[in-house]
Amino acid sequence: GYYADRWKKLLIPMSSPTKAYFDTSDQDPFCMYNYLLDITTWNKIIRRGFIKVKITDYAGNTVESEMNSEASTFQQYKRVKILTGFYQDLDKISKISLTFSTKTLIGPKYKLRILQMRLKYLNNPER
Repeated sequence: GYYADRWKKLLIPMSSPTKAYFDTSDQDPFCMYNYLLDITTWNKIIRRGFIKVKITDYAGNTVESEMNSEASTFQQYKRVKILTGFYQDLDKISKISLTFSTKTLIGPKYKLRILQMRLKYLNNPER
């Protein structure tokens, strides 16, 4: 690993291509597999909350993303992009599930109506 204030002078001078994980896990091998969730909702009322993504491959293996530390704001017909990371990589995804949470214990539970969703793998954009 590299200290956050020193990564540029350590990695940029290397002549070979370098992969750097800025959002790391606390488990060996310490890398995260990052996806960009691009989501458009059609709720009439603005909703603020957190989204967890669960992906499943054709063999039935399932991994769940880490919850983002900041709430996202979802407005009707507005695109929201969320960076989400997984501790494990699944090659061929057969199913994607989302869980929306406001993280409040009291009060009503809200649903998020999704108009369009795209999940893009950032480690290998061809996938």
